[in-house]
Amino acid sequence: MTIAASGLAKAYGTRRLFTDVSLNLAPGRKVALVGGNGAGKTTLLEILAGLAEADAGTVTKPRDARIGYLPQDLGEVSEGTVRQQVAAGSGRLAEVARTLEQLEGRLSGPDGHRDELLARYGEVQAQFEQLGGYAFEAEVAKILAGLGFSDADADRAVAELSGGWRMRVALGRLLLSEPDILLLDEPTNHLDVDSVAWLERRLSSWPGALLFVSHDRDFIDAVADRIVELASGAATAYEGGFAEFVVAREEHLQRIEAAAARQAREVARVERFVERFRYKATKARQVQSRVKTLQKLERIQAPRRADTAARFDFVAPPRSSRVVAELEDAAVGYPDGDGPVVSGATFAIERGQSVALVGPNGAGKTTLLKLILGELSPTSGTVRVSSNVRVAAFGQHQADELDGAKRAIEVFSAGIDPGRRNLRTILGAFGFRGDDADRRVAELSGGERTRLVLARLMVEPVNLLVLDEPTNHLDLPSCDILEDALDAYPGTVLLVTHDRHLIRSVSDALIEVRNGRAVWHLGADEKVLYPDEAAGLPSSATAGLKSAPGTVTGDRTGSAPPDGSSAPRTSAAGKAERRRAGARSRAATSQLRKRVADLERAWSAADAEVSELHRRLSDPAVYERPEEVHALASAHEEAAEKAATLLAEWESSLAELEALGQRPEGVSGAT
Repeated sequence: MTIAASGLAKAYGTRRLFTDVSLNLAPGRKVALVGGNGAGKTTLLEILAGLAEADAGTVTKPRDARIGYLPQDLGEVSEGTVRQQVAAGSGRLAEVARTLEQLEGRLSGPDGHRDELLARYGEVQAQFEQLGGYAFEAEVAKILAGLGFSDADADRAVAELSGGWRMRVALGRLLLSEPDILLLDEPTNHLDVDSVAWLERRLSSWPGALLFVSHDRDFIDAVADRIVELASGAATAYEGGFAEFVVAREEHLQRIEAAAARQAREVARVERFVERFRYKATKARQVQSRVKTLQKLERIQAPRRADTAARFDFVAPPRSSRVVAELEDAAVGYPDGDGPVVSGATFAIERGQSVALVGPNGAGKTTLLKLILGELSPTSGTVRVSSNVRVAAFGQHQADELDGAKRAIEVFSAGIDPGRRNLRTILGAFGFRGDDADRRVAELSGGERTRLVLARLMVEPVNLLVLDEPTNHLDLPSCDILEDALDAYPGTVLLVTHDRHLIRSVSDALIEVRNGRAVWHLGADEKVLYPDEAAGLPSSATAGLKSAPGTVTGDRTGSAPPDGSSAPRTSAAGKAERRRAGARSRAATSQLRKRVADLERAWSAADAEVSELHRRLSDPAVYERPEEVHALASAHEEAAEKAATLLAEWESSLAELEALGQRPEGVSGAT
């Protein structure tokens, strides 16, 4: 069935969202709706779903058309279990399944009408089979597994779930119902990488009409065959996926800008004619004709382009040690838990790296983050965190806690020492240019608030930035701003996100948290970002597989694919022997390891002394006292020579230690 919209317009007060929007959704057509925060994408979906009225225009659809709509935020909490709610999407079949379940319950208990119940049970069971009930149960299980629900989770009450998991339930119910027209508003916001990849495959073969809003480039490319952009109050359609959209949009913008420039030149020529001959009687008729032409002329408005030369003037953070955090065979869990959430974690996060944590929701990414940040202690193994790490963290709900009465620039600059920096310029780099910096927080969209929180965090002089799903509710231009900011950020970044484009663009390494293991991958390994495709299996087939143990420490790779297909399972005896061999090796080099650590501490102290003497020599007032200048200069020269000697000795000892396959103890690393 087809839904068609023609000439749609919507405004709130004096704020116009869009005018003259027309689109056609035919069966099999998959359209991605993109545009900036506040452009009206959600409003357009609500109009098509029949939940909002347009100021002008019409929406035409068959009377019996079934429309399924997934909003960004759910209303009331649904009753029943996860499995029951998803199964309810099948309509009549779900009612028959519920009746069958009730009859089974009555048959298992004392009831005086057993023969009648058996007869009724046979009738309902036959009806269930005719409707394809057993295939339906398999389909429910497949959807639940694809969306990340375990067998135990499937029988939990929906009311017990967090908002993100309830959104998954609503999405699963919609997918099972297979409406003629499916409308999805940011469906990937609460999904992990695995579930996003599964949903891509599900929607790419969707038989009905599909219109979805998303900021995920990879998701758009995998699903959409057309993109509609809402910008400057108008909708423009482009054929193809996101890559084709970027090229076609640039060509479209260039054509509009060229037409606007030609029109401006012609208007200027006519205005010069009018001004020159305004008072000549012989030209009066021609002048009046041209004046009327200018009055009737519909001016071409060139679209506003984003400032592509945004400068992110981050203050240099305090220097951390070379290794920010190092884990060796570490395990972590909770006192009231059944066992460790993550075990066998062995990797090192070095200064300046951007590391993304990926894996299914509930696998332990947040728990591992707390371990790395020192908020949890390991239940076994060792964790060493540099003592001079300063952390700023972004949580998914921070944007909702801002004071709505304050202006954006007030929120951004509160408690910040600007130094020589212009804070308005920095805020402008995050998309708040000109008067936008003076808008009240209450007037900002959810994506704009998220961008403001990120800007506030990143301007702090911290050396470790922790971001938990920062792209949720961001539009595509804002995602570009975040990507550029992370590229320019001088500190270390730990990133939890399902946005594979962002991971691929900014990450130096991945930590894959899956099946109780944390495996380090150098670079953005596509096999990790698309785990089911790498295994060559559908997600339902890989749901129960365990990862083969594997780790990477520093630049030493030794990880197995997440499905364990190319490496045998290592025996417990083999692992124990490796640990004993490692212990013997470390014992044999203990003196050398201690020397490396001592030299590093000595170098750090000497380097700090050089910095302090340099600061004192930079003070103009000291040069009024020549004797003091001479003493400071001599001390600076001696300290610099001492620091250089210690650094050379440390590098030599470190090279000797690493040649033996060992890592230094303690704070590791002066470079």
